[in-house]
Amino acid sequence: MSKVDQSGAATDALVGGERRRRVRARRGVPLPLLVPGVLALAFLVLPLVALLVRAPWHGLPEQLTSAEVWQALQLSLLSATAATAVCLVLGVPLAWLLARTRFPGRGFVRALVTLPLVLPPVVGGVALLLALGRNGVIGKWLDAWFGITLPFTTTGVVVAEAFVAMPFLVISVEGTLRAADPRFEEAATTLGASRFTAFRRVTLPLIAPGIAAGAVLAWARALGEFGATITFAGNFPGRTQTMPLAVYLALQNDPEAAIALSLVLLAVSIAVLAGLRDRWLTTS
Repeated sequence: MSKVDQSGAATDALVGGERRRRVRARRGVPLPLLVPGVLALAFLVLPLVALLVRAPWHGLPEQLTSAEVWQALQLSLLSATAATAVCLVLGVPLAWLLARTRFPGRGFVRALVTLPLVLPPVVGGVALLLALGRNGVIGKWLDAWFGITLPFTTTGVVVAEAFVAMPFLVISVEGTLRAADPRFEEAATTLGASRFTAFRRVTLPLIAPGIAAGAVLAWARALGEFGATITFAGNFPGRTQTMPLAVYLALQNDPEAAIALSLVLLAVSIAVLAGLRDRWLTTS
């Protein structure tokens, strides 16, 4: 068969495959799948639509610039950013250990790392109190030796948010490390670089997109944290009251302020999804 005939056969196969795909698409979706699928979509979307419909758009600028709301916004942004920095400093090395080294009990350690993903945040807050509280396992020594008290402080907010957000970063970075070719790192070590130098000069640039995606997810999770924060740090305006806590409090006294803050959190969530669409939300 000549090259021209082979090319024509390949073209016919592609056209035939596309035609079959269109025929299957015309057959429609089975009704037993269509109805619950549409109901699931409505269940997820309608509450968000209701939030937008009932939003006090005319008074939104005034609500967002009030002193209480602005304090909660500032504290949330600062604490979420600080918690993300903690996650980066501690979580990236942990992800490298899980992806690049072998040690007994690695699967168990990975399960412990992902535990805050499924652990109720309130339980996480109680665990933090028992560990880092004034009478906690570690907290009593921090208080006695260094005079450091974490619960019900702004630092406590950062600790609580980092606790619930770090697994998102570790999972993202570990997945990126497993997908990256380790031979580049091995080549650098054979040329005389130390393992840390190879990690810093070779591995980090390779996994930078994964680190960025994990940091964005961790930041968004920290920004929306409620249960662990209110349990471990309390709800003190200007000191530990973040946006989710302010929403909960405002819903009882000022529903419009609660809706305004909810819109801010919704906008942040949409921005995170938009920023990550090329990484996880594309279709084949």
